[in-house]
Amino acid sequence: MNPRFSERIFPTHEDAIEAAAFVSLHRLSPEHLRAEEDFGCLVINGGCAISLPSAPAIGLNRVLGLGSVEDLDKAYKWMRARAGNRFLQLNMDAVSDEVRNWIQTKGLPEHGPGWAKLTRSAPFSNLDAPVSVLARRVQGDESLLFGSMMCKGFNFPPSLAALWSTIVGKEGWSCFFALDDETPIGTGAMYVSGSYAWLGGGTTVPEFRNRGVQKALIQARTDCGIAQGVLTFAVETEVPSTDKPNISYDNLRKMGFQHAYDRKNFKL
Repeated sequence: MNPRFSERIFPTHEDAIEAAAFVSLHRLSPEHLRAEEDFGCLVINGGCAISLPSAPAIGLNRVLGLGSVEDLDKAYKWMRARAGNRFLQLNMDAVSDEVRNWIQTKGLPEHGPGWAKLTRSAPFSNLDAPVSVLARRVQGDESLLFGSMMCKGFNFPPSLAALWSTIVGKEGWSCFFALDDETPIGTGAMYVSGSYAWLGGGTTVPEFRNRGVQKALIQARTDCGIAQGVLTFAVETEVPSTDKPNISYDNLRKMGFQHAYDRKNFKL
C-alpha cells in the first residue's frame, strides 16, 4: 500500500466540491429529462458516477472523487451497464498500488491529455489582469436562454437546455452572463457548499472569443463567492502541453489560480 494513499482522504476537497456540484445538477434536473435522456447519478462516499448518454462531454459521463478499489468496483459495474461515453478520472500521483493494479486488470486505456485541477484561495491580492467585459447574474426569466447558450457552447443537443436552465436561482448555484452592451455573449456557473466553490459552465459565443469574456466571468463568480464566505475556489480544464496550448488554463493562471494536480482520463 502506498503510504501517501493511506494518509490521504478521498475525495480531496477540490474533487468533493466538483462531485457535489454534479450530484446537485442531477438532483435538480427535471424528472422528465432524467427519464427521457436516461440521466443517472450514483453517489459513493463523497464521489460520484454520473451518466448522461446524449451528452458527448466527458464531464457528464464519468466517475470522479473515488480512491478505493471497493468504491471503484461499485462505480465500474454501474457505469458499464450504462449507454454512451464512460470515463474514470484519477489523480495517479495519489492512488494506491492496489488501484493501479485494478486499472491494469480491467485493461482501462488512457484517453486524451487529462484534466488539470486549479484552485485559488481568498482573500485575493490585486492582479495584473484587467477585466474590460461586464458580467451580471442571470435572472429567473432568463433561465431558458442560459440553458440554450450552454448547450450551444458545449455542443450539446438542444433538448438538454432544460438541464442547465434548472440550476438558475437554485440553492447553492449562481449563474452569470457576460455581456456585449446588454446582449449575453458568455455563460458561467458556480456551485457553493460551505467554504468551497466549484466553477464550471464557462462558454463564449464564438464571435466574441479572445475579448476577455472568460476573465470577466471568473471575476464575477469569485466576487460573488467571497461575498458568500467562500475561502477556496476550484476549477478544472484540459491539461495544456507545448503541442496544444490551453487558453482557458492560461486565463485561470492570470486570474490567480494555482495548479493543484492533474487527473488522467481512462475509458471504461
